[in-house]
Amino acid sequence: MAENVTTMESSEDEDFYDASESFLDVHDEEGTDTPPQSDYVPPIGEITVLSAGQEAVSLGLRVGYKLQVDYSCDTQRSSIIMEDNSTVEVEGLNPGTEYTFSIIRIAGNGNRSKAASLRVFTEPSPPVHIAVDEVSSESLSLHWDIPAGEVECYIVTWCSEGEIVQELTTDTNNLTLSDLKPGVCYSLQVSVQLRNGRRSKSTVTSAHTTPCPHLKTTVYHISCKQVSLHLDTPDGEVESYTVISCSEGEVAPETMDTKSSTLSNPRPGVNQVSEEPKNETIRESAVTSANTKTQLESLLEDLGMERHYTEKLSLSTVLQIDKRTISDEPAKCNADLPWYFLKKLMMVNVTARNVKCTSVCESTCDAASENTELDFDDLFDILHSGDMLNPLDIITALFLCSDGFVQQEMALKMSMCQFSVPLLLPNCDTKQCTLMLWAMRDIVKKYRPQSLLESKGFIEDRIVVSELPMISFVRLGECSMSKSEILNKLLSSSQQYYDTFVHHNMECGDSPRRISNGLTEITWYLPCGNKNMDIFSEPVAVANLRGDIASCETQFYFLCQTSAAVFVFFDTLDSECELLTNLHTKAQIFLVGNHQSHRFSKDALKKVATKLGLTKDNILLKAKHMNDADFVKNLRKTVSNVVENSKIKMRIEQMADIAHELGIWVDEDSSECQTAKENADAITAGIQDILKYKDTKLPLQGQIWKDLTCLEKEEFRLRNVGSENIEKYKSDLQVQKDNLRQKQNTYDMSDAMACFIKAISSPGIERCYFLKWLRMNLDNVSREKLSGLREQYKKKCKDSKNKEEIKEIDRQLSNSSLGTEHFFREMGQIYEASLSLPETNRSRLQFRHLPKLCAQLLLDGFPLELVDGDASNIPLRWVSDVLSQLNDLVPPESKIRVATVLGVQSTGKSTLLNTMFGVQFAVSSGRCTRGAFMLLIRIDEDVKKELKCDFMMIIDTEGLKSPELAQLDNSHEHDNELATLVVGLSDITIINIAMENSTEMKDILQIVVHAFLRMKEVGKKPKCQFVHQNVSDVSAHEKNLRDRKLLLQQLNEMTQAAARMEQKEENKSFTDVMEYSPDTGNWYIPGLWNGNPPMAPVNAGYSEAVYELKKNIIQTFGGCESSANDILDFAEWTKSLWNAVKHENFIFSFRNSLVADAYMRLCTEFNKWEWEFKKEMYTWVTEAETKISNFGKIKSETCDMSEFLSDLKSEACTVLSEWETKILENLKKYFKQTEGHVYLVEGYREDFANSAKSLRREMESSVINQLTAAADIRQGMTEIDRIKDNHTTELEGRVCALIEQCRGKKVKMTERQLDEEFDKMWTKTVNELSFSKQNATNVSASVSYYLRANLSRKGSRVCELLDKKSLQDCGLVPFKYTAEGLYNQVKHKISRWFNIEDHVMALQNIADCVIAECTAFISEKMERKNNYHNTYIQEILHKIDERLQSSKDAKRDIEFEVSLKQHICGVAARQFQKMHEDFLRDNDPYRCLNQNKEKYRADFKDVFHERDQCQKKAEEFTNRCLRPAVEDFVSRFLGPDIVGEMQLSFEFSTRMHFQYSVLLDLLSKNDFEDYQSFICSNEDYVNKWICDRVLEHFSKGSTTYESEDRHLQSSIKSINDAINRAKKEKSGNMKEFIEDVCQELSGKLVIPKDALGAFMILNNATPEQFAHWLTVCVTEMAEALRKTFKETDIQLKLKKLHVKPQKELFTKVIGCGKLCPFCKAPCEAGGKEHKEHFTSWHRPQGFGTYRSTRTEKLVTDICTSLVVSDASFRCNETNGEYHPYKDYIKIFPDWKIAPDGSLQASDYWKYVLAKFNKEFAEAYGAEPADIPATWNDITYKQAEDSLKESFNVK
Repeated sequence: MAENVTTMESSEDEDFYDASESFLDVHDEEGTDTPPQSDYVPPIGEITVLSAGQEAVSLGLRVGYKLQVDYSCDTQRSSIIMEDNSTVEVEGLNPGTEYTFSIIRIAGNGNRSKAASLRVFTEPSPPVHIAVDEVSSESLSLHWDIPAGEVECYIVTWCSEGEIVQELTTDTNNLTLSDLKPGVCYSLQVSVQLRNGRRSKSTVTSAHTTPCPHLKTTVYHISCKQVSLHLDTPDGEVESYTVISCSEGEVAPETMDTKSSTLSNPRPGVNQVSEEPKNETIRESAVTSANTKTQLESLLEDLGMERHYTEKLSLSTVLQIDKRTISDEPAKCNADLPWYFLKKLMMVNVTARNVKCTSVCESTCDAASENTELDFDDLFDILHSGDMLNPLDIITALFLCSDGFVQQEMALKMSMCQFSVPLLLPNCDTKQCTLMLWAMRDIVKKYRPQSLLESKGFIEDRIVVSELPMISFVRLGECSMSKSEILNKLLSSSQQYYDTFVHHNMECGDSPRRISNGLTEITWYLPCGNKNMDIFSEPVAVANLRGDIASCETQFYFLCQTSAAVFVFFDTLDSECELLTNLHTKAQIFLVGNHQSHRFSKDALKKVATKLGLTKDNILLKAKHMNDADFVKNLRKTVSNVVENSKIKMRIEQMADIAHELGIWVDEDSSECQTAKENADAITAGIQDILKYKDTKLPLQGQIWKDLTCLEKEEFRLRNVGSENIEKYKSDLQVQKDNLRQKQNTYDMSDAMACFIKAISSPGIERCYFLKWLRMNLDNVSREKLSGLREQYKKKCKDSKNKEEIKEIDRQLSNSSLGTEHFFREMGQIYEASLSLPETNRSRLQFRHLPKLCAQLLLDGFPLELVDGDASNIPLRWVSDVLSQLNDLVPPESKIRVATVLGVQSTGKSTLLNTMFGVQFAVSSGRCTRGAFMLLIRIDEDVKKELKCDFMMIIDTEGLKSPELAQLDNSHEHDNELATLVVGLSDITIINIAMENSTEMKDILQIVVHAFLRMKEVGKKPKCQFVHQNVSDVSAHEKNLRDRKLLLQQLNEMTQAAARMEQKEENKSFTDVMEYSPDTGNWYIPGLWNGNPPMAPVNAGYSEAVYELKKNIIQTFGGCESSANDILDFAEWTKSLWNAVKHENFIFSFRNSLVADAYMRLCTEFNKWEWEFKKEMYTWVTEAETKISNFGKIKSETCDMSEFLSDLKSEACTVLSEWETKILENLKKYFKQTEGHVYLVEGYREDFANSAKSLRREMESSVINQLTAAADIRQGMTEIDRIKDNHTTELEGRVCALIEQCRGKKVKMTERQLDEEFDKMWTKTVNELSFSKQNATNVSASVSYYLRANLSRKGSRVCELLDKKSLQDCGLVPFKYTAEGLYNQVKHKISRWFNIEDHVMALQNIADCVIAECTAFISEKMERKNNYHNTYIQEILHKIDERLQSSKDAKRDIEFEVSLKQHICGVAARQFQKMHEDFLRDNDPYRCLNQNKEKYRADFKDVFHERDQCQKKAEEFTNRCLRPAVEDFVSRFLGPDIVGEMQLSFEFSTRMHFQYSVLLDLLSKNDFEDYQSFICSNEDYVNKWICDRVLEHFSKGSTTYESEDRHLQSSIKSINDAINRAKKEKSGNMKEFIEDVCQELSGKLVIPKDALGAFMILNNATPEQFAHWLTVCVTEMAEALRKTFKETDIQLKLKKLHVKPQKELFTKVIGCGKLCPFCKAPCEAGGKEHKEHFTSWHRPQGFGTYRSTRTEKLVTDICTSLVVSDASFRCNETNGEYHPYKDYIKIFPDWKIAPDGSLQASDYWKYVLAKFNKEFAEAYGAEPADIPATWNDITYKQAEDSLKESFNVK
């Protein structure tokens, strides 16, 4: 093809097709050039395509001839003849088609030229008739007709403002364009692309998208006065918006330029918004609607309280601890203000009403400071700027958004702050107000009117039931005087001014009120009885109505009906003033005007006064010359006259009737409140005499419960046991307890308790109302009773003769308290009594839901009694089950932190907690806290992670040193119990000291120090904060520096004294006991009241100081390293601590399941680390011994044995050090974790670290001994091996010579002839070889040497004893120790006669144990069949010393030690001598040579006959060399594997689990002989039990087979690898090949030297063939061994093991081997180096053969009971003198014998002795024990449960 670019560029159509694609080809049709002829016609030269349209093509060419033009395509063919012409026009073509043109010149003579041809594409036709179908604001659809030609696709392009928006390709003739902009003109171009690649011109059209309204109209602010709209910016060019607001048919259009608009003063209705684009097209309107908000809705939105208007704020929400609780950040926005107010109010802070956003203040200040130029307009604007809220609006909003209990709490706290409280609460939306009777119910006031001045009496009552005159103050119209400020001055004394009512001149008081108009507040003036201080001599209520009475008529009428007088403040009066003149009221009306006001009208006043019939006394005017002080003085005088003379007195309760008449709601009218009130009244209505009421209605908590308490404590303390058998005494106590429980169950439930339980079972809100009603009713009853008793007490005290009566009144005063806690206490006793009934009993089933009821209340924030203050006891089962139910109610794994307060009685502890956390511990008059109460506070989600807990438990406690208990002998004990309990439960303890120099300070500090010391010993580390109250000086902290140092000095002295009493004298200072800093651990808090009560508000300094303390406590919680307890942990602590404090000696009696569990976890982890260490070292030693055994066997080593041994020892020390460090690091990491209560076992940390170091020392000694022994034995074999090698070489030479000789005879020799020749040669050779005899070592001499060396430091007496008896004569008969001297012998005989263990028997038992251990060691060495080494006897002596050292309790003399060691060494010497001689015999060269004679004969014949030895030699090498080595390898590693497998089971995981499993197994077998064996031969029984368990576990063989197969595969792989490597070495001969293989295996397998040497003789196999057969044989060997392993019995396997699993397991579980000095139960402490021994399962001493010296009966006493009794013991350690069991620690300081954690802990052994009493008596040659009655009632299940409890198995 040819292409004429130049021509195409000049074409006008260049825009519509690509010139490069318009091409032509000109060629000779025949393809060859023709020589010129005469008639020759030249072909056409250059042809130019002038144009190519859709249907026509124009060609240009040279002229001169006629032309024939042929053209064709696939569908068309034609031809034209034309005269000579330079242009050829061809028409009628198809668009978009390729045509071939052929042009021939025709001469005149008809001759034709060769054809010239070319191809041309016609132009494709573009789409036609483009139609736009659908147009919207964001899309349009178009379609077009299908053009001619083979269309491949269409290309659609749309442009806007000359820029291409997008281009799409489609294969259909329609398309929808989306994502367009509204109101935009788009240019649309469609072109066609054909399959031949040609593309047509574009067809162009245009279309406008329709304009649309904005996408969204957002109403972003609605208030009562305006609506703010935001319009999303619409696409297109918008000139303006038209906003039309419609309401109730009225239309108000408004045009705006921006997309935001504010409609002022709209009516509720619809707003339409439309846009006006610049193209003047008005678009459709977007319609939205907005309802304007009411004033209340608007304010609640500002405060962020909208949700709480319907979902009322609850007390738990208000009191929960969140970020605001621990943050000092002020309110930053209006939404913070309510919470800021509540936070301060709950802490009774008098600054709570000072609420203002810092952002408003800061912006105002910043605006003022930015521009310092004087601009009066700006200056005045700044003075009035700031959108601040009036405090009354915030208070009103909070009351409207809170439930009744929050309202009540707010009213109470406001009253304490001397704030006015709402009497009538308005709702400006509903125009309805509510009488806040319930809200004020909890306000109790104390005062002394003039009538009680002389008697010094006082009145205490709830304010709502106090009959007082009420004076009301209202405003008519605008008033220039601040009514509220005048009232504040009226009620304040000259010494102290209080802002009781919010007024205009207070902070934010001048902000316009939005919802609080109509609010009626009330406060009270209460006299103190001091004429000089009291403003009014009698109490009076003062009401203040906010707003104009013209708009608050209902409230005004209410006040007129309920008040003694109404003071109307005004500036101007309407002369008609119907509001006043139409009044019909008994209340006096007083008009209070301001003559200083310019609006004051004298005439109007006169008219109104006349109509009202007022006298001049009823009109008070502030004259022009009068200041506020004078005016207030006059007003005070008038009010005083009204109060003194008024007969109209009314209780707020009575006002409810008037409220109902006026249509005012009363907050108590709800059905829940009324139902609850009826239930509470039903319970309290019948109370006349509190003491009798308790006895009849609450009988279970009376004397019965107190008797039960005494019995429980006596069970633990055993103070009155006397000479009676302890266990029988305890059994009798249990019977008495059961009888008391039965007695409790005989009582029918009283109607009061039935009503109580029914009421607290009601739905949540009703239950809360009920409890509040009940508490208030009971307080009222108690208050009335106490008031009467106090009067009687005063009268009786005047006469000293009435001592008995005074004492009775005093008792009644102490017992006349009656609160809800007594009903819950009764409920607890009902529940606990029901538990003594059978499980299916109807009563028991009926009461099982009670704990859940209490748990729900605790979760709701109600205090629950923890310690019964009357009985000084905890109903443990009740409290535990309540806490268990609580745990089910809260989210899983919820954590709690505990804060407790301790202090002297009546020092404000409960008030401190109430102020700190806003809670409601009882603080009313005459109600000192008794016992301890716990209360739960929620932690908000936003601070849970920071504080690491979900709840905070607050515990309020009874005051220490209380006068009521001071008369009792055990008051100090009671205080100690309580302090120890709450300190133990606490994470932080607040020690409340009312005055630092109080006389009781030392006493309370002593109690506290005891408690903290005890907690340190049990692993608890509570923090401590000392609070010094009534210290108000700002310099208190600095001034008291000296006092703080003195306090610390006293604390140190008390710590030392307490440590002596608790026998923990290592604690020298208070800081040894706990973390305490005198600077950060002391808080100085000013007095509670700011002034003189009853009119004094709470001191702001008190609230602020308490708040700082609260922040510190919460931050301390967050910083606690130890993890928080969950609720079940807390319950367990409660149970175990209380059981522990029942004992006199707390420290040695405490151990709970949490401590036990933490200790168990630590033991389990340490055992894992210990076993990993041991296993790793065993593997290392095995490999080292293998290397030593192979030393010098294969190829010559570069170093000698001593160097090699030295290197191994150095490496061993490195590995040992690494593992010791690893264990210590693991221990360190373990104690760093926060979970698992690891802090409880911190005291054991050093023991386990010492155990790790001790383990390393033991392992190092053992490893070095093993290496030394292995090296020495191998070195001793060197000479023997050399002799054997020489003999083998000599024999090989002789055999080879014989072969040559026999072959040289040229005669075929028979087998018999060959045998004869071989025998001749063998005899001759053996006779000629020198066999030097191996002389045996005198092992006895060596043993004797080491024995003397061991005893060399024991004195000269040792030599005499050793010389008396030869070692050869020792150990021939069983060892029997006899006492020296006649006295000792007689004493021993008497002891045996009485079956009492004495000194001799104790030593004999020690000797038997030592001998057994050493015998086992000797047997183990004998089984190895190694040579003797001196380290063996050294190890035996070390074991003896170690055992004797651990048994230092038994006093032993040197004679005993020498005779014991001589006996054991004598036995060892004989055994080791035999072992040594056997070893020499087995390795005798002569014997070894003769053993291989037949093998040599066979090899001789094979070589002689030139047989192929490859297969045979491979089999021989495999069976005689490799198989023993592989079997030995597997055997070496199987032992540790079995130990590891067994340790995975529960029973071998820890020492305690092992003991539990053994005892449980004994219980299930129920066999006397097993029990006897366990008790009398414990180690033998345990050994057998372990063996049985191992055999049982591995009896199926699958587990051992897996382990064996694993090691087999490992060794086979090593062998195959060695063969392959040896093959690569290209060994020249068989010897080198074998040496290479053995060298590769030398680090893993020990190949027998003799077998290898015999194999190498007469070996003519080729390495290549041998390697092949060896591989085959190794595979066969593996299969054969697998079969053997499967078939071999486990017992046989165990015998062959190097590491004996039963021995390793025994060592692990037997521990230190120490036995309880009394009952011989083994120690269970973890690690080997523990300082303290303990066991969980002490048993009756009769099991240890103890019997009564008088009756010969077995003793039933148990150590755990004896150590808390007054009984005594005597033994060798006491030199035969009696010593109190309580002080056993002095005799056995390394033993800790804890009393039973519960009274059921010893049931297991009681059950066993009761069951096998006769059998044990017969076996011990004694009389059967006197079994206590209750022991016979113990069931198998109870015995099993006690076992689980003792060992803390869940």
